Amino acid sequence: MDRLIIFGAGGMGRETAWLTERINKISPTWELLGFMDDDDSIRGKSFNGYPVIGKTQDILRYKDAYFVVAIGASKVREKIVSNMKALCPDIKFAVLIDPDVEMSELVSVGEGSIICAGSVLTVNITVGEHVIIDPCCTVGHDSVIGDLVMLYPGAHVSGAVTVGRCSELGVGSQIIQCKTIGENTIIGAGAVVISDIPPNCTAVGCPAKPIKFHE
Repeated sequence: MDRLIIFGAGGMGRETAWLTERINKISPTWELLGFMDDDDSIRGKSFNGYPVIGKTQDILRYKDAYFVVAIGASKVREKIVSNMKALCPDIKFAVLIDPDVEMSELVSVGEGSIICAGSVLTVNITVGEHVIIDPCCTVGHDSVIGDLVMLYPGAHVSGAVTVGRCSELGVGSQIIQCKTIGENTIIGAGAVVISDIPPNCTAVGCPAKPIKFHE
């Protein structure tokens, strides 16, 4: 089995540990060494049976291991991934897909991405690097999910949708077909996107409209 370390010991990290256990029940694949986290207050503690074994600077001690960054906030995840690559250019990132995911062979998934139980991805879909797709999401045909995107539970993306880098789709949000969501944009929980949404904004409501812009 390959060795695996989850960066982030919070809720998403613990869910990812469970996902890893589910993979191993089907086919022993990963030796989960534990968590890394830059929160010094949890150093040496254990969560759900897995120890916190270090923080970013300690990745050099585990050059043979694979990593995933299990932190929901896309901009935070982007910063951590960037720091890890700067420290160790040869770092290896795992792809973790729950055995319960329904996904055709015509879906490409980039390194470091996590796809959780109950999600369905149909055909001719591109999922970028370090994407997190939470439980019970759907992604339709010909959609492109950019690097570092986060789909929170129950987000639904119709066919031929493009979601820009570092964007987040809130719980229960819905994106109709052929729409584009710009990079660094947050779609609020329960929002319904029926027109293109620009980059660098937060959009809420039904129909979803930008309520503020940010860098």
